[in-house]
Amino acid sequence: MESAYDVVVVGAGNAGLCAALSAREVGARVLVLEKAPRAERGGNTRFTGGLLRFPFNGIDDFRDLLPDYTPEELAAVDVGRYTGRDYAADLDRVTEGLANPELVERLVAEAHPTMVWLRRRGVRWLLAIGRQAYKHDGKYRFYGNLILEAHGGGHGLSDRLFEIADASGVDIAYETKATELVTDDWGAVVGVKTRGLNGARSIGCGAAVLAAGGFEANREMRARYLGPDWELAKVRGSRFNTGDAIRMALEIGAQPYGHWSCCHAVAWDLLADDVGDLRIGDLHQKHSYPLGIIVNRLGERFVDEGADYRNYTYAKYGREILKQPGRQAFQIFDSKTIPLLRDEYRIKQATRARATTISELADQLMIDPDGLRRTVEAFNAAVQEGAFTPATLDGKRTVGIDPPKSNWALPIDTPPFEGYAVTCGITFTFGGLRINNQAEVLDGEDRPIPGLFAAGELVGGLFYYNYPGGSGLMTGAVFGRMAGTGAGRRALA
Repeated sequence: MESAYDVVVVGAGNAGLCAALSAREVGARVLVLEKAPRAERGGNTRFTGGLLRFPFNGIDDFRDLLPDYTPEELAAVDVGRYTGRDYAADLDRVTEGLANPELVERLVAEAHPTMVWLRRRGVRWLLAIGRQAYKHDGKYRFYGNLILEAHGGGHGLSDRLFEIADASGVDIAYETKATELVTDDWGAVVGVKTRGLNGARSIGCGAAVLAAGGFEANREMRARYLGPDWELAKVRGSRFNTGDAIRMALEIGAQPYGHWSCCHAVAWDLLADDVGDLRIGDLHQKHSYPLGIIVNRLGERFVDEGADYRNYTYAKYGREILKQPGRQAFQIFDSKTIPLLRDEYRIKQATRARATTISELADQLMIDPDGLRRTVEAFNAAVQEGAFTPATLDGKRTVGIDPPKSNWALPIDTPPFEGYAVTCGITFTFGGLRINNQAEVLDGEDRPIPGLFAAGELVGGLFYYNYPGGSGLMTGAVFGRMAGTGAGRRALA
């Protein structure tokens, strides 16, 4: 077995690169295994919007993160206050109380320090005004407690982390997949078997970090664990996240953990490719649905579009779309809200229709015209009076229809009308490996497997049924940094 590295990191997304950087910081020699070719490197990170969720007490907590912003620019925004207790409460609420408290506590405590660490390492943050804010009382007000995005979005975050890793002396092996973990007589991980362009190799190491994503790009595993029709869902991100690292860990006795029958899934353009397209990134998503209504092919509504801020509903509504006839849904808007739609609605690849009447719109989108007309008429009649303020939970709702719309309910009555055809796009799976609050992988008896750490989307126990937007990248960065530090220190010891 070749012996050249202290730490081997499996996976080169946000979590894996954070692990590699933190392992280098403690002096470890690090190799990152990237299954993808260089042109497709970066895992799911490159398909995200680059938004990270962290707690803050006010604008002062952003000054170290935004050193390029002037006092006047910071004075033009209202970030509000989002405490660690608020963050933990959001996780508890959207996961129905199932999120592992130990992991939640660690995530919340380390989120802001990790943002500062990334900034000091060279990641540049921007105020997410374009996709997360509306002007309210003269200031930009952010909704759903997501404030910052990486410069260049997820693609920019990925490229910057690779640049920092290269400058730090991290070695990266492209088109090289991990196939097996090597253990000694005591069960400690002492190497990783790989297969790449130059054939099979066994690489010795003092510790390994698994950060290769979930099994969302594996049709067989999706059908086995998520259930019927999930093999038909489109994959929002990387085609290389096929559950390899999870399988390897389970084979040496790691404990499966989390919500294996559930996942993060969103409204995704109906005619998008079966897997993510790096030229488009995350722009096939369609996340302005709180401003309109969502119907199926029969013209029937099936969710409360205004149940909460988009950040707390979009990850679960993809599953509801998968249940509809033909796995299709349609987002309907009128001229009052069309100017407020996010940038992803303006790309030329969007599957859209525009018409001066609801019947014409139905014909263009192949929705049952009578069904859509009845739904729109009933919806419009149910809308209550009140002020429409998209930056807040405005309580402008419907009464007397099911499902209701709890916020941002405006009649669909002012032409032209626009409709966007969407389907279910799976982002990542919620089932994975159990870790402790040091990012060590646990076995079936809750004991750490010596020399094995994990981070990112293959970690189970944090997300059940749903997740708060921005928590995925934040979780990967927090536990990736932790895993790399732990792996490096173990290897050097």
